[in-house]
Amino acid sequence: MIRPHGSSELKPLCVPPGPAHQAGLERAAGMASVMASSAGASNAVMLGAGYFTPLGGYMNREDALSVARTMYTRDGLFWPVPILCLVDERPDVQAGNPVAIRDPNVPGNPVLAVIEAVEIETLSERDMDEICFEVYRTRDTGHPGVGEFLAQGRILLSGSLQVFNYSYFKTEFADTFRTAVQIRQAIEAAGWRTTVAFQTRNPMHRAHEELCRIAMARTGAQGCVVHMLLGKLKPGDIPAEVRDAAIRKMVECYFPPNTMMITGYGFDMLYAGPREAVLHAIFRQNMGATHFIIGRDHAGVDDYYGAFDAQTIFDDSVPQDALEIEIFRADHTAWSRKLEKVVMMREAPDHVTEDFVLLSGTRVREMLSAGISLPEEFSRPEVASILMDHYRNPGTG
Repeated sequence: MIRPHGSSELKPLCVPPGPAHQAGLERAAGMASVMASSAGASNAVMLGAGYFTPLGGYMNREDALSVARTMYTRDGLFWPVPILCLVDERPDVQAGNPVAIRDPNVPGNPVLAVIEAVEIETLSERDMDEICFEVYRTRDTGHPGVGEFLAQGRILLSGSLQVFNYSYFKTEFADTFRTAVQIRQAIEAAGWRTTVAFQTRNPMHRAHEELCRIAMARTGAQGCVVHMLLGKLKPGDIPAEVRDAAIRKMVECYFPPNTMMITGYGFDMLYAGPREAVLHAIFRQNMGATHFIIGRDHAGVDDYYGAFDAQTIFDDSVPQDALEIEIFRADHTAWSRKLEKVVMMREAPDHVTEDFVLLSGTRVREMLSAGISLPEEFSRPEVASILMDHYRNPGTG
């Protein structure tokens, strides 16, 4: 099986159930604590689940700036996005001592993790500005990722981490949330030698469905892991439970058994376009995928990035030997009226725009809200029904 990034084995930081876990929580109850931001908490979940192998904890200022500027840590590890714990209040603890990280997303704010020997630094406005510009390619606070990053605070906590749970992800998404360790084990148990990973923060319409088939056929993959983001999104995005139901219905109705694996991961969306695409590739390698689909405007938002910047970054900024996972580069995919099937648009040079069934996200939302069925060439009726129910009864999903 493909090796994890930068390591011969996965390095999950979550303490497994047992005496050490109980002792760790009892110890944490007696130490100084600080409330994490949602982003800091989701970073802890990803570290705990092994997705961020080989990192051993949160990055300090020097590593954060090094990663932002060069996509390498000071020790020479290729990494595209700083993994941070930023807070707005300094914890009542001396540097070098342990500090408990509390979870902002769970009632009662239980301890999520412990930084064993905390380093405490304050990022300057210039530091924050530089990280924003390098990672997000903009300083515009209207960008949802930039806005969330700047709202966390400027006090940076770093150090090696022990994680004690997976926040709300394991309880609210028990059938879907999986650690990198679990997905590797499932791929191995399925006997898949070649595995495609598909990232989604949206429901899967016919174009996405067919894109998975195309990628599997062209790579010779035995299976595809649909790996959906379960964390925080910008307002207006479809809730995870609705996406989950829609994707499960599509797989149940339209894919052969034992070819698709439906999973999710506990991370807040960054909307960082190209840099986030590289991060996505790293943690898909860590979970055992050999190929990763990157399509048009991957991890993008509005018009902050070019349509295929998330693909070209692998040519321009990712060294050839930095990653083992292979990128499957996809074009915009849509139903061809001429060919009566879904195709990648660049592979239909004799077509004009009118030859494709194309609907904007706004138009899709308008139709579903009005109870108007989506064209079957665009969305499977079973999927559209679930989405229509959500838009017409938003409080239930």
